[in-house]
Amino acid sequence: MIPANWKYERGKYILEYIQKPIKENDGVITCFRDGEVTLRSKRREEGFTIADKEIGYQGIDVGDLVVHGMDGFAGAIGISDSRGKASPVLNVLDTKQNKKYIMYFLRSMAYNNVFLALATGIRVRSCDLRWNKLAELYYPIPSLDEQNRIVEFLDVKCAEIDALFKDIQTEIDILEEYKRSVITEKVTKGLNPDVTMKGSCIEWIDMIPAHWKFERGKYILKYIQKPVKENDGVITCFRDGEVTLRSKRREDGFTMADKEIGYQGIDVGDLVVHGMDGFAGAIGISDSRGKASPVLNVLNTEQNKRYVMYFLRSMAYNNVFLALATGIRVRSCDLRWNKIAELYYLIPPLKEQNKIVEYLDEKCAEIDSIIETKKEQLTVLDGYKKAIIYEYVTGKKDVHT
Repeated sequence: MIPANWKYERGKYILEYIQKPIKENDGVITCFRDGEVTLRSKRREEGFTIADKEIGYQGIDVGDLVVHGMDGFAGAIGISDSRGKASPVLNVLDTKQNKKYIMYFLRSMAYNNVFLALATGIRVRSCDLRWNKLAELYYPIPSLDEQNRIVEFLDVKCAEIDALFKDIQTEIDILEEYKRSVITEKVTKGLNPDVTMKGSCIEWIDMIPAHWKFERGKYILKYIQKPVKENDGVITCFRDGEVTLRSKRREDGFTMADKEIGYQGIDVGDLVVHGMDGFAGAIGISDSRGKASPVLNVLNTEQNKRYVMYFLRSMAYNNVFLALATGIRVRSCDLRWNKIAELYYLIPPLKEQNKIVEYLDEKCAEIDSIIETKKEQLTVLDGYKKAIIYEYVTGKKDVHT
């Protein structure tokens, strides 16, 4: 239902698909999933596929309405804040309506999975959202004056929500950094602040407790490869350190192997280091039995596995692995057994390792609980923002009231 005095029109009658020429000094513009349409150089350059030839590239001006042809379903719809050029995957639109009202309505369609219902793309959770589809969709059209009032209201309300969202996200980032610092402090200095210290031969660590030893990985760790069992599910080591079956967490977003060449078995309790994403913290203890590609290093040790896990994560947090980078992906490294074996590890007495692990397990659980609460707040805020946009661009609520 929409207000009785509103009209509804197909996109082809209210929108114009435009293509502008490129100018000589145009930088590349991207439409991000949070709705920001801006020059890549203003936000980030890494993580994009660079075109060898800019076939079909088009000019975009400040104020242009842009809908991403592949990521529009996820909210990649916005008003450009920059002049630049973009690939033809971006739909550039003009209209005599209020552009921001149309933008908000299009985002509401994304939030309500309208675009996913039209999906014809081949990527997981994506759709080919080109002009021919945008042109055939129906749009509710209030008077221009009412559109302006709706936009004015939503701009203010969304800015308030976004500011609160940003504050909470900053708190989460601070908590994550605090957790990392606690882990590094305890696995390199121990629990006793009054212990006698000595210099370390490890480049990224200054002083260590005098009674601690240091050993290369090849003397304390064992690289193991177990056979795969018939009913094993696929295990993944995630960047937050969880090592679990994909089916317990998510199945989408992974490349599926046609042949499981070199796959290995993993048991509950195995220490796992991701050979490509270990630099980002993908290091943990498996909670499941399953199988995994050879990119995962499965390790055993007579030390406390969780202490070694925390120490390895601390190396990740301090960019030790990035310093060894030889991979071809941006912000990645080939962290295989031959490198893990040559690194130095701090080795406290086993009883002390156990106490450090006990302390860190409890402390990290406390921090993670607070982080989870704040993430839930972000989810609520995100849902609230989407609901407000929907209610006002469809006339369910009136800006007058």
